[in-house]
Amino acid sequence: MAASNTVIILGSSNSNGNTRKAVNYLAEKLQCDVLDLNNFKIGYFDYDFKNRHDDFLPLMESITSRYDTLIFATPVYWYTMSAVMKTFFDRLSDLLKIRKDVGRRLRGKSMAAISCSEDDDLVSGFYMPFRESAAYLGMQYLGGYHCWVDDGRFPNAALTALDLLVRELKARSKVQG
Repeated sequence: MAASNTVIILGSSNSNGNTRKAVNYLAEKLQCDVLDLNNFKIGYFDYDFKNRHDDFLPLMESITSRYDTLIFATPVYWYTMSAVMKTFFDRLSDLLKIRKDVGRRLRGKSMAAISCSEDDDLVSGFYMPFRESAAYLGMQYLGGYHCWVDDGRFPNAALTALDLLVRELKARSKVQG
């Protein structure tokens, strides 16, 4: 079953790294779209909204009008999400101040997060910004799913986490369909 109402938003300094491999695995199983944040010009949040004419607001208009489920994919950099993903999350503040209409469209949508690193030891609290952002925006948080690379490949245990997310989303689409 296609998950055309699902988008994976990749935020990595390396668009073709291990996190992209995990994204490709998920996208193939879910038959969903992928957006690489490196393909957009998204400036840092500032209180004067000087970046309001970059790609963030049009991107969010598109995301909120086309998708019901957002999966954020990030490598683990210094125990947290990547800088490009953090910048994206910081800019959600624009949707609370200058584009409330777009921000309100996030209510009722679903969010999940996947992380990727070199081992299966993820720091406690890594997914807190995703979970709390989802709650604040009125979104349903579907959880965080960690995968890792061992000797250049995803071990079966790592793929199990991604497969769990696939099963969850496919089960949800059957219930809603």
